[in-house]
Amino acid sequence: MDKKVKIVVIGGGAAGIMAAYAAADSGAEVIIIEKNEKIGKKLYITGKGRCNITNNSDIQNLLLHVVSNPKFLYSAFSALDSHKVMDFFKKNGLKLKTERGGRVFPFSGKSSDVIKTFKNELEKRNVQVCYNTEVQKINIENGIFKSVDIKYLNGGRRKGTETVKADAVIIATGGISYPSTGSTGDGYRFARDTGHSVKQAFPSLVPVNTKESFPKELQGLSLRNVELSLIDGQKVLYKEMGEMLFTHFGISGPLVLHASCYMPGENLDNMKFIIDLKPALTKQQLNERILRDFSECKNSQFKNSLGRLLPAKLIPVITTLSGIEPEKKVHSVTKQERAGLIDLLKGLVITPEGLRGFNEAIITRGGVTVKEINPATMQSKKVKGIYFAGEVIDTDAVTGGYNLQIAWSTGYLAGKSAACPKD
Repeated sequence: MDKKVKIVVIGGGAAGIMAAYAAADSGAEVIIIEKNEKIGKKLYITGKGRCNITNNSDIQNLLLHVVSNPKFLYSAFSALDSHKVMDFFKKNGLKLKTERGGRVFPFSGKSSDVIKTFKNELEKRNVQVCYNTEVQKINIENGIFKSVDIKYLNGGRRKGTETVKADAVIIATGGISYPSTGSTGDGYRFARDTGHSVKQAFPSLVPVNTKESFPKELQGLSLRNVELSLIDGQKVLYKEMGEMLFTHFGISGPLVLHASCYMPGENLDNMKFIIDLKPALTKQQLNERILRDFSECKNSQFKNSLGRLLPAKLIPVITTLSGIEPEKKVHSVTKQERAGLIDLLKGLVITPEGLRGFNEAIITRGGVTVKEINPATMQSKKVKGIYFAGEVIDTDAVTGGYNLQIAWSTGYLAGKSAACPKD
C-alpha cells in the first residue's frame, strides 16, 4: 500500500479545520496544532455568537464583495463555493437559514453547532488535534518543507518540545484581529522566516476614531436609512445606505465597518466621511419639508423646530453646526440660512482620525502576498510543501459571510492540494 501523506495544519480556526477536513477526506494523515484549549475559538464569537457561515450567492457575487485581491480567489471559490459550503453543513446534520442580504446562519443561531459539526467530521476521519501546543519553527531543506518544531504549553497533557516530520504544512493561523482568541500574527512570522513577503497588517471591519468632538455628544445614537460616503480628496471610495452608530470615540455600525475596508491603515489626511441624513429627499424636497414644518410653528425658536425632522439627541448638534441662532424665531430664518441647513443635513462631514485597534477589528487586512502563492493550489511558489489558508493571506472582504467563505474555500483547496500534490 502507498504510504499515507502526512500533513500538519497550524491553527484550528475556520480555515484550519476546513483544510484538515479536506485533507483527511482525501486520505491524508492530519494533525492540527492549536495553541488554544479548543478549536474554532474565533468562530464562537463570529456574527455576535451566531456565526454568519457564508453568503447564499454565486461566485461572481462573492468576488464582488472581496476588497483585496479578488482575482486570486477565483480558483478557491470554484473549488468550494457558498452552495457547497451549505451542502457540507446540511449533509452533516446542521440546519441552516438565510437572512437579509443572503447571510447564512445555523438555524439554531448558535456558533457552537458549527464547531460541533466540524469536530464530529474530524473525529470520523481520525484527525489528531494537539491542543495547548504551538509551532515554534518551520524547517525546510533545499526549498522543500520537512518538519515543524512544536512546544507544549502550560495546560496541555504533555510538556517540552518535539519535532514533527510531515510531507506538507498548511499555515492557517489567522490574522491579528481579536488577539484574545489566539490570532497574534504567528503566521506572518512563519511566512517571513521561510522567505515569503508579508504585506503590512491593519485592522479592518473596524470602528473609526474621529477628529470632531460632537460624535461623543451623540454617543449611543443609531441612525438608520442614512447614506454614508467615504471620500479621499475628490474620489469616492465607498457609498452606501444603511445604519451607523455614534460612540464615545467616533463612529461605528454596519456602514462604518464596511467603509473601513477601503481606508488605508495610516495617512488619512485627505479622507472624510459625508453623511446624508435625508437620502430619500432631494434638496428641493427637503427645503419644502422644512418650510412646511416652519409654517406650523412660526413663533417657535429654531432649536425647537426640528423635532419632526431629526432624532432629539441630534438636534442640538445640528443647531450648533448650522450657525443659526438657537433662539431665533423660525419665521426670521433667512433663505440663505435655510440653504445652509439643507447642505448640512445632506452633507454632514466627519473627519476620520484613525482606525480602532485589532482588539475591535473583525478581520485583518494585509498578510502573505498573493504573488507568492499558487492560486490553483494555495501552495507556496517559494517552498514546496508549504500551503497557506484563510486570513493569513492578503485577502479580505466586507461583512455578510464573505470572510468566512474565504476561509472555507482557501482551507478546502489547500487541504485537497496538500493531500494530493501534483508536483
